[in-house]
Amino acid sequence: MLQRVEMMRNISRTHVLIILTLLLTILGATYIYSGDAISSFRFCEPCEDNPQLPLTDAMKDLKVKDCLENGAWRIGDLKMQTGLHYAQPSTQKGRTDVNSVTNWNAPLVWDGTFDPVVTDAIYKKMDPRVAVVVFAVGKYTRFLKGFLESGKKYFLVGFRVTYYIFTDNEQEVPKVELGSGQKISIITIPSAKRWQEVVLGRMKWATITIDKQIRNEADYLFMMDIDSVFYNPVGGESLSQLSAVLHRGYYKNTNRDAFPYERRPLSEAYIPAGEGDYYYTAAVWGGYLEEMYKLVKYCYMKSEEDKKNGIEAVWQEESHLNKYLLYNKPTKVLSPEYLWSDYDAVPADIRVKRISQLIKDYKEVRPNGGH
Repeated sequence: MLQRVEMMRNISRTHVLIILTLLLTILGATYIYSGDAISSFRFCEPCEDNPQLPLTDAMKDLKVKDCLENGAWRIGDLKMQTGLHYAQPSTQKGRTDVNSVTNWNAPLVWDGTFDPVVTDAIYKKMDPRVAVVVFAVGKYTRFLKGFLESGKKYFLVGFRVTYYIFTDNEQEVPKVELGSGQKISIITIPSAKRWQEVVLGRMKWATITIDKQIRNEADYLFMMDIDSVFYNPVGGESLSQLSAVLHRGYYKNTNRDAFPYERRPLSEAYIPAGEGDYYYTAAVWGGYLEEMYKLVKYCYMKSEEDKKNGIEAVWQEESHLNKYLLYNKPTKVLSPEYLWSDYDAVPADIRVKRISQLIKDYKEVRPNGGH
């Protein structure tokens, strides 16, 4: 009888230990995946050391480089090397002529609101691979040389950058000697009869190529217009989960109803009167590879829906881009410094013209004479 009682006690102790162990395991896992833990680091994808690490869909979308001891990669840590010399930041001095933060508390980036020495040091430490997607179709191949040569000098210098050139005439892609870490990848696509087809086709071919190729070769992606050049540095300050650029023609508007949004309810790009934040250009936009893939694919699919309904958004993919960004806020808004125009005088609040669209004869370079 005593032996039986003792045996029951031992079994009870064993059960208690098992239950306690399970509870501690659950509590530990809950803490790791809680918002507090993720605020200090965010999981992305498993390292080779721990390929079985469970990940959420959001975690899988992130791309990073520094491997943690627990078997995941880290992103977003604002780290840089020791011994870096730069101007001391101030809590009292800064730009007072422009707003440098959105109403959803995202940075609104202007010259004088960041230190390029600091921002470049932080992002270079992450060692990201950056894809730049440009389309040079028809006579637009003439702009490649200036774009690439100025990019070599000013765009993310010291970073790993691949220029993905989509063209219908590979023979006209110039031989440009790029900088260290920079290279070119050429993707052949069909010609177009209308410039609107080129614009809308960008979303189709970018979606296909990101899915098949670029996803495996880049961590960030920028979509840019080829008929532009870099005049001043564009660095790490431009990188974020999703970076949009204010359109130079509308950034001072105080009435959102004056923005050239798509106002026809039949279009998938429709934005009702009384809604809107800013008006963004579709000539420069960028972000994490997977975030850009979602946005590019969105513009493509919504354009296809419009086509089925016999309508084309007023400003093609730019209209769909603005619809998406209204309800999916960008994590950085870049000022018009990041896309000005050689047609326009530069106002006092634009201290630095970083990227600018070139003066050209649209009737001469566009396949349907600019119409």
